Amino acid sequence: MGRHLRSWVTGRPPVGDTSGPEAATVVLEDPAFLDALLGSDAVGPRTLVLAPAARDGRDDGSGATVVGYEGSLSGSEGDASIGDVLFLQSQDYGVSPYMSLLGTTLVRVAGGTDFEMFLADADAARAEGGFAPFTVSPAVQIADLSALGARVPGDGPGTRLYVDRDGGVSVSPQGLRLGSAGDPAAALHAAWRRLNAAGEAGGAVPLGAVLPEEVRGPAVLRRPWLARYLATLDLLRDLRTRGITDPRVSGFGHRLVPGLDAVDGALDTDDPEAPFLCWTSDKAYVRVPGDDRIFQLGRRAAEITEMLLVLGSAEAVCAYAEGNAADTGSGPVDRAVVERVLAFFADRGAPLASGAPVLEATA
Repeated sequence: MGRHLRSWVTGRPPVGDTSGPEAATVVLEDPAFLDALLGSDAVGPRTLVLAPAARDGRDDGSGATVVGYEGSLSGSEGDASIGDVLFLQSQDYGVSPYMSLLGTTLVRVAGGTDFEMFLADADAARAEGGFAPFTVSPAVQIADLSALGARVPGDGPGTRLYVDRDGGVSVSPQGLRLGSAGDPAAALHAAWRRLNAAGEAGGAVPLGAVLPEEVRGPAVLRRPWLARYLATLDLLRDLRTRGITDPRVSGFGHRLVPGLDAVDGALDTDDPEAPFLCWTSDKAYVRVPGDDRIFQLGRRAAEITEMLLVLGSAEAVCAYAEGNAADTGSGPVDRAVVERVLAFFADRGAPLASGAPVLEATA
């Protein structure tokens, strides 16, 4: 249940889900439209349908699983419960800094003011390295990530649908209308593609009903690093579950190696697929996107890793260290040491990669 709800809120396909034309998760605001939905091919055996006060069970016609809930999953402020299994609250982004987190919390951008606050927090994190505390809480899920600049290739009617009180269908409560309950999956997918293509930045649908595209699109385009920022929030939430709090993150207001912040064209600047390096006063950590493992490194290995992520190759690291010994404070770097760092990650099935080229050990 939690896996499907996280997917429906964020737009990321459920972990382990097999894609198809039908939606993985559907939330209805009014059970009056349940029969129309179940009679369409927009749902199927892989679909979880959440409907108010519905009787739990599998629909004989579509094969979809129907589960009832109480409260509201669509409002920007409110609470919802699903049986005795899951309780969650929803709130606007703008009020989240002032609210206590009492459990799983869905944070939504519900309009222009929320969007401005989201951008201000992202800009501050990028420039100064400070992250708004609620955004890195493990209890929080920020909604509609593709509209906020994240790379979410699976978002769309094949991952999530929302049916409002009038029977209108979108991917989220704040999204542009794709059709009506009962419409075929092909029509919903076609509307998704058409509406998204109208926006220059991608992600035009999920917030299109509450945020004009002429406001959202240019703001996202001016910040090509938003995808990496949102991926960093995921990393920091994960670290908190492991008891690691308030680390500094390379590229967000800080570099571990002095002088690297002045390098133009750093390869890890915008790419959300580039590995992340962060550190506390006594330890350093690396996370490779798509890998649940977090690697703990010694200080020297962490410095070399950061240079690799910024510069892109063992040759560039050695040349940089030799030419900037005064700035780095560490003197020249032995090529063999750099190769050992690369081999460390490669041997563990998590090779360092940052944009292009792929970083590989040559020995």
